[in-house]
Amino acid sequence: MKNYFKIILGVGLFLSFAQTSFAETTMSEEGQYIFNSLAFYIGGVLVAFMAAGFCMLESGLVTTKSVSTIGAKNIGKFAIASLVFFLFGYNLAYGVPEGGWIGSFTVWSDGSEIGTGYSDSSDWFFQAMFVCATVSIVSGAVAERIKIWPFFAFAVVMAGFIYPISMGWQWGGGWLSSAGFSDFAGSTLVHACGGAAALAGVIVLGAREGRFGRKGEPKSMVPFAASSIPLVTLGTFLLWFGWFGFNGFSQLAMGTFDDVNAISKIAVNTHLAGASGVVVGAIISRLHGGKTDIIMMLNGALAGLVAITAEPLTPTPILAIVIGGFGSIIMYYGTKYLERLHLDDVVGAIPVHMFAGIFGTLVVPISNPDTSFGTQLIGVISVVLFSFVLSLITFKVLKQTIGLRISKEAEKLGTDKAEIGVVAYSIRD
Repeated sequence: MKNYFKIILGVGLFLSFAQTSFAETTMSEEGQYIFNSLAFYIGGVLVAFMAAGFCMLESGLVTTKSVSTIGAKNIGKFAIASLVFFLFGYNLAYGVPEGGWIGSFTVWSDGSEIGTGYSDSSDWFFQAMFVCATVSIVSGAVAERIKIWPFFAFAVVMAGFIYPISMGWQWGGGWLSSAGFSDFAGSTLVHACGGAAALAGVIVLGAREGRFGRKGEPKSMVPFAASSIPLVTLGTFLLWFGWFGFNGFSQLAMGTFDDVNAISKIAVNTHLAGASGVVVGAIISRLHGGKTDIIMMLNGALAGLVAITAEPLTPTPILAIVIGGFGSIIMYYGTKYLERLHLDDVVGAIPVHMFAGIFGTLVVPISNPDTSFGTQLIGVISVVLFSFVLSLITFKVLKQTIGLRISKEAEKLGTDKAEIGVVAYSIRD
């Protein structure tokens, strides 16, 4: 009987101690380090899937005679961007002195310490995937008339210099961060930056042969029909799934109650913004064109996701829906505006990423009182101009030196035969 009493007493004391410990004890420093590093890894893997999304979307929107080229461009830029970000891009971004402008041209190295709260390697991996996404934005806009090796050369400049330097102004603790600029996951720092570079490329390259009629009207059907709408749809879904890593794990931590709640709220707002973009894209295309345009629905999803990326945490779900919907509206009219200017953006990268990204960044003060419209405007103008001007110079230098655009004969033949030597489909346009 005494033994039973001792057992019951021991169990009672243990349970009492356990309840007290769980109520009063937070996760250890090592535990937070593990979970924060895991967050970077999971987020990096999800963002890496966006590379597949961009590839599928771009492959589906070009004509059948350019699909193999798109595959080569996307796997090539994914590798090149990763390598140059390792060699000097990372430290250009994160070696910036507080309130400064540029970091150092040094190779990244792992200096992990438990006191930093996460593994350096996991952080590099996560950030490298963002670089790859930025270069992907440019790829789609200039498709079907750019030579593949000059594009790879541009990828080196974009991933190694343009993006890291401007990104460091905010996320590296540079002058925009000191000024109070806020861009949670990169509506401007990633998307508008990539969109501005895409705009420069489209201007320098010019439109595809025959893309616009004698009176300037766009020719959206044959011979410029999308090769595969299912591929475009698949690509959009992959990008949407990847966005949960892009936005959610930009919380940069998963080791506390607040961090996990923040990631969860970000997932809700991100998803609702994308969903709103789809519905608005469907409605507005129906009202204006009499047809429910699948491309506008898909790009509407992406525009909504881009718009919420600057601040996915502080808005209410209703506000997230509104932001995503307006992002889609901006994308739709932005697409029509570019067509009137005879600017040939094959995938709609400029209205989706640049226009919607600028909008999303400017409306951050509505839900985040820690910044202001003026500060957000300064940040947008600085990053967009920097990316556009340096990209414009780079494309023009490439044009004047090694050449940028394929010949008219090669364009008629198709980049698959002219540039790659591998035909994607046996049945041609």
